[in-house]
Amino acid sequence: MDLGGGGKGGKGGKGGKGGKGGKAPASKRAPQSRSSRAGLQFPVGRIHRFLKDRVHSQQRVGATAAVYTSAIMEYLTAEVLELAGNACKDLKVKRITPRHLLLAIRGDEELDSLIKATIAGGGVIPHIHKSLITKAPGPVIPIPPPKGTGKKA
Repeated sequence: MDLGGGGKGGKGGKGGKGGKGGKAPASKRAPQSRSSRAGLQFPVGRIHRFLKDRVHSQQRVGATAAVYTSAIMEYLTAEVLELAGNACKDLKVKRITPRHLLLAIRGDEELDSLIKATIAGGGVIPHIHKSLITKAPGPVIPIPPPKGTGKKA
C-alpha cells in the first residue's frame, strides 16, 4: 500500500487523474498588472524595478512604495498636461510644444517652485518692466516757456 502521495494513485498530491485535490480550473483568473490593480496608467512594476536599482547597500523596497511613486508621477504629469493644454487653447493651436509646457509650469506658482529645470525650446516668460512701459497718450498739455530767461524788450 502506497501512502507516500507519489505516483499516480492515491488522494491529493500532484499528477494522476482528477479528483478532489487541487483548484478547480474555473477559478483561474487572467493575470492583472499592478498598475491596473491600483487604477493607474503609469507602470508600477517598472518604477519598482527602478527604485530597487537606486537603493543603496541591498536595502529592500516595499511594494506600496512603487504604487505611491507612480501615483505621484501620474498626478504631476496630468496637472502639467492640463495646464499646457489650456495654454494651447488660449493660443488657438492644437499641438502641445515645449513653449506651452514652459508657459504652463512658470504660470503656476506651485509647479514653478517644484520644477527648476530649463526647458529646451521653451523660450522665456514674457515680461516688460514697469519703468519701460510708456504711459498711455492722453491730452497733450503745452508746456509754457520759462519766464525771465529771455532778453528785455
